[in-house]
Amino acid sequence: MYLPRAMGLALGGVCIASVLWENGAHPAAWAALALSTLAWPHLAYRLGRRSRDPYRAELRSLTFDSALGGAWIALMQFNLLPSVLLFAMLSMDKLTVGGVRFLARCAAAMGAACAGTALLFGFELRPHTGMLQIAGSLPLLVVYPMAVALTAYRLARRVRDQNQLLAQLSRTDALTRLLNRGYWEQAVAAEFQRVRRGAGPSSLLMLDIDHFKAVNDRHGHPVGDEVIRSVAAILRGSVRQQDVPGRYGGEEFGVVLPDTSGASAAAVAERVRKRVASSVLARGAGVRGTVSIGVAELEPGNIDYGAWIAHADRALYEAKALGRNRCVRYGEPSSAAAP
Repeated sequence: MYLPRAMGLALGGVCIASVLWENGAHPAAWAALALSTLAWPHLAYRLGRRSRDPYRAELRSLTFDSALGGAWIALMQFNLLPSVLLFAMLSMDKLTVGGVRFLARCAAAMGAACAGTALLFGFELRPHTGMLQIAGSLPLLVVYPMAVALTAYRLARRVRDQNQLLAQLSRTDALTRLLNRGYWEQAVAAEFQRVRRGAGPSSLLMLDIDHFKAVNDRHGHPVGDEVIRSVAAILRGSVRQQDVPGRYGGEEFGVVLPDTSGASAAAVAERVRKRVASSVLARGAGVRGTVSIGVAELEPGNIDYGAWIAHADRALYEAKALGRNRCVRYGEPSSAAAP
């Protein structure tokens, strides 16, 4: 609100000054105008920055803006165009910030300040607006609504960006920065439908870290988390941009490999397995490890994507049953699966 307030009150000061000049105002009125339109925006900024609750402080400052406007409407002796313009501009930003309830609160403050000022300095009605007041009102009429609109636009973009970030966080596993299980399964379902519509072959990998519970039991969960992050990084660096890796749960991962045959997917799985086996997965503890991987190409007989995942998972458990640290392709003889 700092820049819109500073701009709006300064332009409002030009509008008010055109009336004061016409009425031959006292020097004290000019001093009050300078304080309320030039000094007050900076004071309001400092009050907001130093407050324990800046939002509440800003609401109070906005209410005071309206009260100032009401006082100046009375001091301008209700000159029609400047008075209506001040009321409209001071109502517009209140609606933008707080809706109808906040507008009603600020309108009440404006009315009270207007009535109090009229009682204090005498009520006098001079509604006629001359050319000087029209010229003095034009900058506020033209520039301030554009400034408020620009501020609202920037806020809307910021909200949109934050919503996009929240959406990304909601579908991303916090530990690995891969898709979480729910969104990864959505990617599997989308790929299943794409292939069913006549696209090329597609395959899944299901990957599990071997003896992961022993790592946690021996070194603790922080080291286990580091192992999971390392495997996720290897997995992310071993697949193509169009492939979709995700954390399936615990120490288990999945990868969607679009336009990839079972044989090609098995080659990808073997590349991942070798990279994990040759890496230090937790440098501080010197932990090394291996993974077992199941590979399944989407088959015409798969009735849904769940069956496709089940085939890859079955191949994974066969790899673990054969001694771990190996890749098994679903439907391939077990004897051909040893590394």
